[in-house]
Amino acid sequence: MAKQGTKKKGDLPEGAKPLLRNKRAWHDFELTDFFEAGLELRGSEVKSLREARGSIAEAYVQLKKGEIWLVGASVNEWAWAHQFNHALTRERKLLLHSEEIRKIGIRVEQKGFTIVPLAIYLNDKGRIKIQIALGKGKKEFEKRQSKKQADDKVEMDRAMKNRYE
Repeated sequence: MAKQGTKKKGDLPEGAKPLLRNKRAWHDFELTDFFEAGLELRGSEVKSLREARGSIAEAYVQLKKGEIWLVGASVNEWAWAHQFNHALTRERKLLLHSEEIRKIGIRVEQKGFTIVPLAIYLNDKGRIKIQIALGKGKKEFEKRQSKKQADDKVEMDRAMKNRYE
């Protein structure tokens, strides 16, 4: 059992198996609100994703006509699907509650947030989900500053660990 309070904001749910991650998002954006959404997928896409064959590094999320779409994510073709295979980089609809879509839409339009895909994973029930977040783009000096803070934190943790040994 995990210790209470050890879960960080943006972590995957307990029991989730990560399939694809967008590590660059943490470097390029200051992420605030996190959402879990379902993906509207075809059978060959599900098979390919279960083998972790794809990429969401260059993907982004768009709001169109009251629906949220994942654009630019590439899911490799499944070798045994033949003529029933899917397109490599087609747009995929994200499945969210209408209230969540409304909240996301307000933040994106009024406050200049961007919707960023963070990870595609299998939840504990065996369903493929995607974790998205609202974030604001970092400027170059902010990226350097956050890198320096992370390095300082690592050094402090090492010093504290050595202190008690």
